[in-house]
Amino acid sequence: MGDPKKPRKTFSRPRTPWRADLLSQELYLLGTYGLRNKRELWKAQTILSNIRKQARTLLAAPPEIRAKREATLLNSLAKRGIVSKDATLDDILSLTVENILARRLQTIVWRKGLAQTPYQARQLITHRHIAIGDRVITKPSYIVSAEEEPKVGFRADSVYKGRIAPATLTTPTTEEA
Repeated sequence: MGDPKKPRKTFSRPRTPWRADLLSQELYLLGTYGLRNKRELWKAQTILSNIRKQARTLLAAPPEIRAKREATLLNSLAKRGIVSKDATLDDILSLTVENILARRLQTIVWRKGLAQTPYQARQLITHRHIAIGDRVITKPSYIVSAEEEPKVGFRADSVYKGRIAPATLTTPTTEEA
């Protein structure tokens, strides 16, 4: 069961930490998505790694087990908005860390135009100006589900409601990396 004071690590560090191409790619992702440190990126990479591991295990499973568990995994990822409803296991294996980072509350607030930069989106979230429906969320790393996404907005009594004009949004693409 483990000691509650010592929770399990939720990320794993890269095996080769000093590769120049890996460092530049990590730095690009940190700036593009407004991450605080590399630990947040490593957490997203670990989430992606676990999802892809489940998909690989299902590909090797017998057909009767695979049919039941594949539907469960695909429904779970579709609810989270990571893949579309008609996705397959091959689509899961082709996911990138950008797909996970795009589902973070911080990124969604920025892309909806509630903040002008991802860093401002992070600040608005931590200062309790952003709510999903009636619930105030203070974690920028919160993974927003597909059904919650339209409900993301300013809190009803926020000072910023209606003050921040949507800037010209530049959404990150994978070609820029």
